[in-house]
Amino acid sequence: MANWDACQEALGIFFNDQSLLKQAFVHRSYLNENPNSTLPSNERLEFLGDAILDFIVTDELYSEFPDLPEGELTTIRASLICRQTLAKVAFSLKLGDWLLLGQGEKVSGGRERQSNLANTTEALIGAIYLDQGLCLAEEFILRQLKPFLEKIKHGEISPNYKALLQEFVQNEKTSPPVYQLIEAIGPDHDKQFTIEVLIEDNVLGRGTGKNKQSAEIEAARSAWEKLRCSHG
Repeated sequence: MANWDACQEALGIFFNDQSLLKQAFVHRSYLNENPNSTLPSNERLEFLGDAILDFIVTDELYSEFPDLPEGELTTIRASLICRQTLAKVAFSLKLGDWLLLGQGEKVSGGRERQSNLANTTEALIGAIYLDQGLCLAEEFILRQLKPFLEKIKHGEISPNYKALLQEFVQNEKTSPPVYQLIEAIGPDHDKQFTIEVLIEDNVLGRGTGKNKQSAEIEAARSAWEKLRCSHG
């Protein structure tokens, strides 16, 4: 069984209602194999945590970047709250160690699966909010995201457009993006690659670069910005 005292020690947060803490770690697969569990899955907490995370990050970015337009703020926010970033937060906190999983999910690598880790981060935020209030939830969120935000502020990292595009199409329940090399021109030491990204056979972005990776990133950026604008 999970050691919930150790979990709270690691988080630096001590719950008044430990059932909320435990619920944040209940994966749906655990209930399939433990139908008598008194705890529901973490999905409702995940729903709540997602909304709180979105609000807190939006408020922080509005204050931190007073001169940035709405479009750039939206892109930074999406990068900070995307599945990849939230999974990194969960990994740094070792949240996977306390996940309650069904045996099948456990043996197939469920403790390290990016979607499970990201969802648990959101569920934990929801649990902290319900148990400790908005101020402590905000403190927790900003403490975990500070390293990522600082790197963005100092230009050390840029938004991961391929991850943003992948997450967008997953949320829309469409086929994954397909990157297609269109041309590679120039001498070997100075080639220029052009790549298109297709979603369900529709070309949504095109990018060029000195290698395939940079061209794919530029194509993903083009597609992400087009989709973001079309969805308001």
